[in-house]
Amino acid sequence: MTKQIIWIHGDCLSPYNPALQEYPDAPAIWVWDDALIEEWQLSIKRLTFIYECLLELPVEIRRGNVAREILAFAKEHNADLVATTDSPSPRFNDICDEIERALKLEVFEVEPFFDYDGYIDLKRFSRYWKVAEKYVFD
Repeated sequence: MTKQIIWIHGDCLSPYNPALQEYPDAPAIWVWDDALIEEWQLSIKRLTFIYECLLELPVEIRRGNVAREILAFAKEHNADLVATTDSPSPRFNDICDEIERALKLEVFEVEPFFDYDGYIDLKRFSRYWKVAEKYVFD
């Protein structure tokens, strides 16, 4: 029988996360990615916002190498499947590739906030919002 864990990441910090909805009793993990925080120079405001979102979710919070922490969490829970949601983040595919070397991975699609095919700089919310607000409030 398949046993799941859920990987929560920054692109779907919602209690309506499709992985949480599909597997409501599965243990969930969030990993603070030090490399990403440094690379994107996330502000204390952004980190606080993320942390406050996490407090609303049934998630264990860890810090370190994302793939390694997810795999360790899966082993602790005797899981053979990691469920998560899709992400446009360039690091997402690399992390997924590493997970898939050891476990099955199920990636759920998330309904987009708005339809857009162009480039959006995801390093800062304000840059994202400059594009998004034109589509959301039209």
